[in-house]
Amino acid sequence: MKEITTYLTFDGNCREAMQFYARCLNGDLFMQTFGEAKMGPESSKDRIMHARLAKGGATLMASDTMPDTPFQQGNNFSVSVGCTTVDEAEKVFAALSEKGKVTMALTETFWAHRFGMLVDKFGIQWMVNLDKPH
Repeated sequence: MKEITTYLTFDGNCREAMQFYARCLNGDLFMQTFGEAKMGPESSKDRIMHARLAKGGATLMASDTMPDTPFQQGNNFSVSVGCTTVDEAEKVFAALSEKGKVTMALTETFWAHRFGMLVDKFGIQWMVNLDKPH
């Protein structure tokens, strides 16, 4: 396992929040909109698809929801597990999803060899990710 990171979800104000956290924590911030990634409907083009704030060994990641996606304040975070192999990603995903609910099947995406989301049997939201080389 490469890392475990907190992943925050916002309802259209991710840019503002992550710029605030970058200022408070004096970290380096990367952000990409849905429009820049050519994903989602036109109404989501200015929302943040992915943000990453890094300072030393610490990382905080975030994104906005898609427009009209249910959003619940207080339940807007996930634990993200960064894996090092496909086999590890598949094993971690299968183990965490036991008696839980898969919300996005573990699959290949444009940024990851494997990415999936689930809610475990305790109600905790998880993301499992195996990045593609940059």
